[in-house]
Amino acid sequence: MPENTVLDAMQRPLRDLRISVTDRCTFRCTYCMPKEIFGRDYVFLARDELLSFEEITRLTRVFVKLGVRKVRLTGGEPTLRRDFDKLVGMLAEIDGLEDIAMTTNGSLLTLDKAKALKAAGLTRATLSLDSLDEATFQSMNDVGFPVAKVLEAIDNAATAGLTPVKIDMVVKRGVNDHDIVPMARHFRGTGHILRFIEYMDVGTTNGWRLEDMVSAKEVLETLQEPVNPNYFGEVAERYRYQDGQGEVGIIASVTRAFCGACTRARLTADGELFTCLFGNHGHDLRSVMRSGADDDQLEAAIRDIWSVRADRYSEIRSEDTISLRKVEMSKIGG
Repeated sequence: MPENTVLDAMQRPLRDLRISVTDRCTFRCTYCMPKEIFGRDYVFLARDELLSFEEITRLTRVFVKLGVRKVRLTGGEPTLRRDFDKLVGMLAEIDGLEDIAMTTNGSLLTLDKAKALKAAGLTRATLSLDSLDEATFQSMNDVGFPVAKVLEAIDNAATAGLTPVKIDMVVKRGVNDHDIVPMARHFRGTGHILRFIEYMDVGTTNGWRLEDMVSAKEVLETLQEPVNPNYFGEVAERYRYQDGQGEVGIIASVTRAFCGACTRARLTADGELFTCLFGNHGHDLRSVMRSGADDDQLEAAIRDIWSVRADRYSEIRSEDTISLRKVEMSKIGG
C-alpha cells in the first residue's frame, strides 16, 4: 500500500474518485431526474459555481497523492460540459492516475467525440440503456430519446477503443424487468459487459419503494442462462457465460451490500466531497481552494474527512434510513 494512502474509520483505503462535471443532463430519467422536479423552472448551477478544469485537476492530483488510482467522470451528463476532452487530457497528465473512465447516456457521443476523448486519455466508457423496447426506454428517459441513438453511441465508444464498453440497466419492477432477457441476448457475444443494477433509494425525488426493486437473485433466475461467478471486484458481481460468450454484471447495493469494500469518494460539480452515494451532507472543498489553501492544506482537509468516514448505508438500510434526505443522483453522479 502506498505510503501516503489514507484509511477511513473502517480501514478502507481511498482508491476511486467519481467526479461530476455538471449537474445538467439531456435526459429526465424517472429514477434520477424526474421532470416534475427538474423542470423548466429548476435552477441549475451557475458557471462560476462549477469547479473549473484547473480546480478539478488540482483536486484530483491531491487525491492521487492520498491513494486514488481510478477516476470516473460523470454528471448529470458529462459530455454537456464544453471542451470536456480538454479536462480528460489534463487529468491524463497526472502521475499515478491509472484509469480515467466516463459514464454517459450516449446522447451526445458521436464517433468524432469518442475518438477525441480516447486521444485525450479516456480509457473506458459506460453507457446507460434501460431497455431495448422503444416505448419503455422513451418513457424512462422521459425526453423521447430513441434506443437506436444509444446503440449507435455504444458502437462509437467501441470503435474509438473505449473498451470494454459497459452498459448499465437500472431494473424497476413492472417498468422494464421484462427486458432483462432481451438485453442479455442482444449484448451476449459482443464483447460489451451488460450490468443489471438494482433500483436504489438514491436521493429523495424518485419516489423509491422497496417493492419496485428487482433483486440480484431475481435477475439471475430470470436470465435462465448458464452463468458462473467470474470474480467479485469493484461494485459489480461478475458472471461469465459458460459457453464463453462474454459476461454480465449485477450491482446489488440493496440486497448484497458491499459497503465493507467501498473505496470511493465522490466530488460534485460545485466541489462538495461526499464519502457515500447515499450521503446527506457533503464537505465544501471549493471554498477551501478558493480561500487560498495550498496543496498541503487541501491534502490535510481531505485526509481529515476520509479518516473519520464510517459510512455503510446499504448495510444498515431500514425504513428509518430510507426516509432520510439524501443527495440526488444527478448531483453526485452515481
